[in-house]
Amino acid sequence: MISFDIRLSKIDDVRKFVGITGQSGADVDLASGRYLVDAKSIMGIFSLDLTKPVNVQIHSDHREEEANALAEALAPFRV
Repeated sequence: MISFDIRLSKIDDVRKFVGITGQSGADVDLASGRYLVDAKSIMGIFSLDLTKPVNVQIHSDHREEEANALAEALAPFRV
């Protein structure tokens, strides 16, 4: 699993983030406190407190190259 913090401070950031994660076949979650949502779900993301950084968790079981490519594509959002 690859894990790092990001910040999604604008609606357009959320749209771009979902566009990137939606193209990946990897399972991706966002964690904020005790809440965990599917990172490919705009509704799920907007249910989180986006005033603080959230944690991206890319599950890389048998897809390590894909997970690393996704982590690199999400680099602009890293805190």
